[in-house]
Amino acid sequence: MSTSLPLSFCRFRGTSTATRAPFLASVKCSSLPSSISYSLIPFQPLQLFRSTAKTMSRSFSCVFYSLKTKAMAELGQDKKEYGAADAASNGGGRRPEVEHSRTFLEARSEQELISGIRKEVEAKRLPPTVAAGMEELYQNYRNAVFQSGDPAAAEIALSNMAVAFDCVLLELEDPFVFEPYHKALREPFDYYMFGQNYIRPLVDFRNSYLGNLSFFNEIEEKLKQGHNVVLISNHQSEADPAIIALLLEKTNPFIAENMIYVAGDRVITDPLCKPFSMGRNLICVYSKKHMYDVPEHVEMKRRENTRSLKEMALLLRDGTKIVWIAPSGGRDRPDSLTEEWHPEPFDSSSVDNMRRLIRHSGAAGHIYPLALLCYDIMPPPPKIEKEIGEKRIIAFHGVGLSVAQKICPLETAAACKKSEEAKDAYAQALHRSVTEQYKVLKRAIHGKQGLEASTAGVLLSQPWI
Repeated sequence: MSTSLPLSFCRFRGTSTATRAPFLASVKCSSLPSSISYSLIPFQPLQLFRSTAKTMSRSFSCVFYSLKTKAMAELGQDKKEYGAADAASNGGGRRPEVEHSRTFLEARSEQELISGIRKEVEAKRLPPTVAAGMEELYQNYRNAVFQSGDPAAAEIALSNMAVAFDCVLLELEDPFVFEPYHKALREPFDYYMFGQNYIRPLVDFRNSYLGNLSFFNEIEEKLKQGHNVVLISNHQSEADPAIIALLLEKTNPFIAENMIYVAGDRVITDPLCKPFSMGRNLICVYSKKHMYDVPEHVEMKRRENTRSLKEMALLLRDGTKIVWIAPSGGRDRPDSLTEEWHPEPFDSSSVDNMRRLIRHSGAAGHIYPLALLCYDIMPPPPKIEKEIGEKRIIAFHGVGLSVAQKICPLETAAACKKSEEAKDAYAQALHRSVTEQYKVLKRAIHGKQGLEASTAGVLLSQPWI
């Protein structure tokens, strides 16, 4: 197959050094029907962030200390006020009154934070296995933030981890229940911004790229017109929702905050993941990769997946919905021989489910291929694990996001004689588009080829706020 993809990139500038920005020309996909056009609008490198390290470190430190203070107050309020009203509106929730320990919010140093973990284990409020994961997470997160070179790295890591650990402890004391459709919890404690500010210091914005900004703008216009949009994407890390939102929060905030993610059950059951998941709009499903982990639960999982699909169908009837789904059923992993990362193959049944939901929603609908590159920040375990509580490796690195031209199912099905062939052809066409975008993102971020910089674009002077 001969392929070349036109991509235009937004270049993010932050606290790091070298920058690269990109380009490329036309697309040829000999294995795709000739009726499909991939003449994408050229990307313009967009200089989004500009500030000196000295200036940023001062504002960054102040922002995070104020966020921690605000979070302390809100979490205390959350314990008292988050009750039946919020539970009724969201379909799940907590018991109204819980005796909550403030050990982590009161920590003023790394030593106090770590000793707080051990204190909670002794008080039997924290399981030893979870405590071990928290200690490991803190060290890995702290080291990653230090990789950014920010003079305030120690304060940033301590502030973020104190709030994160408090959220984890609150979940263990009084577990939150996710319904098939979960709407992001924004008050009294803003779990969305909590997740954004936790992942933000891990992103090297100077070496991060947003591809085909014109298509993101096109998507936002369609949403404003009442249309539905589905993004068929690869999946790289637990941080994917935050990475997507961080790269779009300045140019396309409506998309960033209103995205609905089709999420596997592990991110709503792992105590270290749940607080972050609570800040996202989710359709909760059981991944096919974990469908048979416990054989006696298979039928229950299928029933719940059917229930979730019905919830999604109801949501799409209202229009103005944007849904992200990874039809691979899990995160990408490197090839065992070459150690190269590629988007995992898409399950054609999952793609077809989304096609049918869009078609029968009653509102206009569109399907776009989306490529995401962020495995360096938080790579998955080398192999799929059945047990909850994976080891979390974290790093400071550039990331990439790119959307391509929408692909119409009728065009890919033109040469197919059977419905199953048409389903496979459509899934493969979407996967090819994602793969080609991914390759360009990889060359841009990992420096596999020189990319000509450009100064054109929009200036956002305060990336950390």
